[in-house]
This record gives sequence, C-alpha cells and structure tokens, in this order.
Amino acid sequence: MHRIFLNRILHCILFGGIVQLIAFTPAKGDELRVGAALVDVTPQQLPVLVNGGMTARSENAVKTRINARAIVLDDGQERIGIVVVDSCMMPRELLDEAKQLAATRTQLKPDRILISATHTHTAPSSMGALGTPADPNYVPFLRQKLVEALVTAEQKLTPAIVGWGSGLAPEFTALRRWIRRPDRVAVDPFGNPTVRANMHAASDPDDAIGPSGPEDPELTMIAFQTLDGKPLAVIANFSMHYFGDSAISSDYFGLFCDGLQQHLSGDEDQADVVAIMSHGCSGDIWRRDYMLPSPPQGTIEEYSQGLLAIATHIYDQIETQPNATLAMLETRLPLRYRTPDAQRLQWAQQIVQTMGDRLPQSQQEIYAQEQVFLDHLQETDVVLQAIRIGDIAIATTPNETYALTGLKLKLQSPSDKTMVIELANGGDGYIPPPEQHALGGYNTWAARSAGLEVMAEPKIVAASLNLLEQLYRQPRRKIQPSIGRGAQALMDAQPKHYWRLGETSNTGAIDQITGFTNAQYETGVVFFLEGPDNYTLPMETNRCAHFAGGRLRTQLPNLQEDFSIVMHVWNGMPVEGRPVTGWFFSRDEDLSTTDRGLHVGIGGTGSQPGRLLLQVGHGASISGKTEVPRWSWHRVTVRKSNGKITVFLDDRVEPEIEADLADGQLQNMSQNFFFGGRSDNDSNWEGRLDEIAIYDHAVTP
Repeated sequence: MHRIFLNRILHCILFGGIVQLIAFTPAKGDELRVGAALVDVTPQQLPVLVNGGMTARSENAVKTRINARAIVLDDGQERIGIVVVDSCMMPRELLDEAKQLAATRTQLKPDRILISATHTHTAPSSMGALGTPADPNYVPFLRQKLVEALVTAEQKLTPAIVGWGSGLAPEFTALRRWIRRPDRVAVDPFGNPTVRANMHAASDPDDAIGPSGPEDPELTMIAFQTLDGKPLAVIANFSMHYFGDSAISSDYFGLFCDGLQQHLSGDEDQADVVAIMSHGCSGDIWRRDYMLPSPPQGTIEEYSQGLLAIATHIYDQIETQPNATLAMLETRLPLRYRTPDAQRLQWAQQIVQTMGDRLPQSQQEIYAQEQVFLDHLQETDVVLQAIRIGDIAIATTPNETYALTGLKLKLQSPSDKTMVIELANGGDGYIPPPEQHALGGYNTWAARSAGLEVMAEPKIVAASLNLLEQLYRQPRRKIQPSIGRGAQALMDAQPKHYWRLGETSNTGAIDQITGFTNAQYETGVVFFLEGPDNYTLPMETNRCAHFAGGRLRTQLPNLQEDFSIVMHVWNGMPVEGRPVTGWFFSRDEDLSTTDRGLHVGIGGTGSQPGRLLLQVGHGASISGKTEVPRWSWHRVTVRKSNGKITVFLDDRVEPEIEADLADGQLQNMSQNFFFGGRSDNDSNWEGRLDEIAIYDHAVTP
C-alpha cells in the first residue's frame, strides 16, 4: 500500500511538479556571490588500495574519473566552503589538515569549510577501515587536491541567486537492514548469537520479519544561478548507499553529476557549471526493495538516468530569490568508543599476534584487530556543522547515519527546507539509533566502522538541532502526526486512551487523549516505520512502531467492566514458523498468565495458521475464520460486552471470533495491558502495530 501511495506522489512530481519556494531575509547592503570548481582527484599512481569491503584490495584500472566538487559562498559578511569528494570515507584528521592549509591560501576559515564523501565503494582508500589501510601515496595527493578545489572555487566568485527544490524518488531507495526471525538469529564475529538484524537479511524472505527502520525517499536540491538566471552550481542530496561498480569509479554519484551538468549546460558552452550529489543519511539504505517479489533489473547507468529524470524536473521548476544571507556554526562533540572488555581484548590480542605483519584475511581477524584499535583510541571528537543560506538549512553528520536520523533532523529543523549531508568532516562509521544496538548486526559490531558509544546518535541529533536553532533563532519544530480520516473516526468514538505510535525513539508512547506518556516501550522495538494509510493527511506519511521481541506496556485501572480495543496489526512472521505466529495484545499479570487473562494474536502451526487467535484465561485457544496475509495492515477490534468476548477483523460486521464468558469469568482483571507481546513473553509479536485506541464501552467496526 505504501508503494502505491509513493507512486502517486512520484507521478505528481513528474507531471505536476512539487517544488518548495523559498523566502529570504534580504542582505544588508551586500549580495550573495558564488564560485564553483571541479577538480580531478583520480589517483596518479596505480595500483591503489580501495576500501569499502571487508578485506583489502587494490585496483589498477580507472573506469570513471573521480572528482572533488567545490562551492564557495560569500555574502559580504560570511564566507563558506563546501566540498564533496568521490571517496568512501575520509578521516577527520586529513580533513582538518586540508582545511587549515586551505585557510592559508584562501579567505576561508577552517571552521567555515564542510568537506564530505559521496561514499562510492570504488575509490582510493584515504582512511583505514576494517581490513584496508589508507593508501600512503594517495592521501597526500588528495589533501592537496581538496585545497585546490577550494582555491579555484573562491577565484570564481560571482553575484548569484539561490533556490530550493525537493521531490520524492521512492523507487530508487529502500531499507537494506532487515530484522531476522527470532528462531534464526545469526552469530556475530565474536562467536555470540546476537544478530537479530542485518544488511540484506531479507535476501531470503523466509528469514526476515520486516525492515528495521524507515526510508527517506526525498531528493533535495539547492541551486545557484547568475543574476540573469544561468546555472552556476547545484548541490543535490539523496539517501542511497551506493549502486556498486568496478574500481576506480565514482559510482552513481558521478554519473548523476555528469548528467545534471549536461542538463544545466544545454546547448551552450557552460563548462564551469558544477553539479554535486551529496550523500544523505544512508547507513541502513540500499537500492533494492525486499518487499518486492523480485529484485529490480538495470544497470548503474539506467539507475543514474532514472534518478536524474526526477532531479532535472525538480530543477526546472525552481524559483530563485536574490540576496540570501549566510551563517555557519561548528561544534566538536566528544564521544567515547565502545572499547573491548578485558576478556575480548585478550582474545583479540592473541589473534592479532598470530597475524604478524600481514593484513587480516578473515572476518574474525578483522574484528580482532579492530578491538585493539578501539582499545588504543578510547575516545574522539566528531565535527558537526550547520549552515544557513537564506531560509535553506544544511546539517551534517560525520557518520553513516540511518535514514531515521536524517528524518529526525529534517522534521525538527527550524527550517522546513533542510538538507542533511552525512560523512562530512570525518568518517566515524555507522551510528545506529540506540534501539538498533539491541538487534545487533554488522552496523553495530564494535570497530572503527561502527565503534561510537550507544548513545552517540541522540547526542549528535541534539547537538545538530541546537546549532540549527542558534542559526535561525527559532526553536525546533515538533514531530506531530496530522489527523486523517481514520484517526478522526477513532477520536469520534471517544476513546479513553489513544496511542498513535509515531515516536522516533524510545521515549514512551504519547497518549493523544491525556497528552501524557503513559505507556512504555521495552527493548526490542524500533520506530517511525510506515503505518496504515488514511490516518494522516494525504501528503503525510503515517508512522508506526515495529515490535521485535519487546512490548508496549501500560497500566489502566479503570477498565473493569465492558471495554473495547481497536488496533492495527501488520504481521512480519511466516505463519508456519512456530505454533503461535505471535500474540499482539494481552491483559494479564506481568510475566505470567492467569485465569483472568485475555490474549489475542495470530495462529501458527499449533492452530489455524494465519488466522486470528483468542485465549481467555487458561482455556483452549479459539481461531478466527479468515487468513490474515503477511506484510499487510489489518484492523482488529476486541470487545468485552454482555458476557462475551468478540473479535472483529477490518470492516466486517460479522465477528471473526465469539466467546461466551462463564458467570464471573474475567472479573477483577489485571490492570496490566501489553501490546506487541503476551504477558508472559511467550511468542511475542514480530511485526508492526499502530493506532491503538481503548474505549470504556462497546464499539463496532
């Protein structure tokens, strides 16, 4: 369903145009000037080490040239430099050196320079990661080229105007990190069964229960033109990890930039036009949508051209305004690494000692070596920046952040025109939201590629939002779901409690009726995935929580008589996977079941697979009539009224299940309500829940 909705939006973009216009604060007597440059950073010495994989490799051929693309902005009061390089990652130390050197040859200050990587996996290694060290010959060459790009761009400063555009490209990005079934947990490099989520876990759909987070299909663009409207430069931004190519290559990033430059130049000779594709938050993103039954076909050239078609339409609709003022802030945030304990360090040192002087050749050797590195490093500082160009905002992260992190920054930024550039000013590896660490997987394994403390992501988000608030002198916006038709219908029935489950982190579920956070998420829940349609306004994505072993729990003491529960369920578990596919609602004592308990779920091999399941007390389970398809949304209504428990599915008036209660049965029920699992944690829910409403009276579908 979510794909159909996004396809409609894409249709609107391609044929109707969705462009956000920008209003600027006029400059005080000065005008915006912009200069742009493209500098070739293809290695001159081959072979060259290439990182982006587990083990080291070298390449001796060049498929496409790789470049550093730079823009310098000046409004008479502030001067800012932005460079995006065809590189997998670049360390903070190298970039700090380049900024200091550039400051001696330009009028740019080091803390007014942003340098980021595109994240092509087929570029020379300028930073040691996993089994690949930095190439010693390439690093000094790249440092000089970064400075050259800024010097050249500054020399080309010319009066300019600027505009903003955005659109959606959902067919070109998707989640690659999926949650594994609880009975198919994999082993990590340290020999422990901790991997409940991992990249490409859904290559076999039977292994996985769903994506571990949301995607971000927005393609954003900042366009600079001369005063008479001729293109000067464009900074685009999109969240897609990389396509994959043979080295040396700029991947789709370079092909996109070349195609956009050709579009901007048209028939005229405008060799100085510079197009940039910066890397959006893509740590858990790739191009294949595992929700689709078969992988997409196509070449890297076809992918680039398809994305370019959307980008050129966005650009052609942009309206610009002059005299945008500039501002930029930088902070350096101290963070600790997740260092090994004494036992793991001893294990690692023994393995590294047997390696001698050679590079690691296996996953175990790689992660053993990484433990030694982390023990030596202990802590670091990460560079965060925020830039204001009129009403346009740019935020940065020095990591491979998840799409959710980018959405947190975009949706809370004081400006609704915010671009988030990752792998900027350093390469500090994957930085999952805290709840993702509990699910394990490659993106969480302690190494230089994913070694920062568990709370690094919320600290970075908070610090970045603080910078944006200072730039705009306005508070951050609140993420608040709109009231669509479905939500209004639930509200009209006058619930006592209503949880929309649209939180971005584990801060508890907000009750829309009371305004309080009166329900708590347990470990084993991830956030902000796509929920059912019609519960928010048409142009807004409804959000939900995904349960992977954890529950949402609350206590409600005033529901002892008749009551109804309406909730939306999305099952991720194959129905033949276990005796009960999963319990999604339970009312009983914590960590136990009693004769006064009530439990609702979906049956597995122990009953009617895929059908609703009701258990009252310790009695036998009762199955529903209709099979509930996997990976689709359904509304379930559970009603206790007139001595009966009745369960409805979707809009059907005829019940799926009816159970007569004996005299006095279900009297003095527990105050404990559990969603996403049973009271005793048996066969907890593996899937999404959303829009949970509780009534103190009987309701009908």
